Amino acid sequence: MTNSEVIEGVYLSSKLDLEDLFADAFRPYADKVRIRSPQDVEDPDRIRFSVAWSPERDAFTPYPNLRLVSSIAAGVDSLINCPSLPASAHLTRIRDDVQADMMAGFAAWQVVWHHRNMGHYIQKQSVSTWDQQDLSLTPKDYTVGVLGYGLMGKAIAEAVAALGFPVVAAVRKHPCEAPAAGISFERGGSSVERVAAKSQALINVLPLTPQTENILNEDLFNQMPTGARLIQLGRGQHLVDEDLDRALASGQLGGASLDVFRTEPLPGDHRWWRNDKILITPHQASDSSAAIVAKQVTEAAIAAVNGHVPENTIDRTQGY
Repeated sequence: MTNSEVIEGVYLSSKLDLEDLFADAFRPYADKVRIRSPQDVEDPDRIRFSVAWSPERDAFTPYPNLRLVSSIAAGVDSLINCPSLPASAHLTRIRDDVQADMMAGFAAWQVVWHHRNMGHYIQKQSVSTWDQQDLSLTPKDYTVGVLGYGLMGKAIAEAVAALGFPVVAAVRKHPCEAPAAGISFERGGSSVERVAAKSQALINVLPLTPQTENILNEDLFNQMPTGARLIQLGRGQHLVDEDLDRALASGQLGGASLDVFRTEPLPGDHRWWRNDKILITPHQASDSSAAIVAKQVTEAAIAAVNGHVPENTIDRTQGY
């Protein structure tokens, strides 16, 4: 590639109008990249990269010269599981510190919601009732577990620990840097189970891989303290829905916050909308800014066509 050559790309998604979402953000990089929707691509052979999210199974097939496929977010499971994803293309994700801050604030709010039983006040307000609660359970007595200690998990752990809650995080290997005050680790093969056993509130931000699919299940819930709370911010496929229902009905879990679901949007007739033990949000715990996506995708495309490994390239064998 010469410095003056514009790199051709394509938007690929079965669920989102990516051109509508990102065209303005990519405009400052028009001298470096040009991205179009599939119907506007004149010569598929010239396409060198794709900006993608939940693509169709054969979405990548028309483009034999792809060097890069970039997610528009931190997750890559919809891409890595796409049958037409070319083995020779680099697969990258977005790494956004601002998004991590948004996720951390959202998770910390959920912890406070459950620790202070804020749903109680909302229910009492609806019937004009002044009803104070016992506040003897302090943050230091309420351990919060974090499953997943990448960019998002680390930001969450630090934000929650800063509020005075002891935090224990499951890690595959011990991080290189020392944790912030109030954070400890469980590592190794059974780290998830050991974290769950300590957690009055358990936050999930694991990547979705074959090893983590269905990890939030009855066996895990039964290892948690009776009445513990689940805060599910990862992927819908992490959670065995029926196992959550049973755990809530039996009292093994005292409540849950759910931001992600197997089917999105969550159908209007779904039972969870009417369960007062569940707090539902519409997959909005955090989001990457369009400007960050455009900047990182452009840099990755330039690196890929010049024969370099782009920053934020994922390890396909691990899924993240």
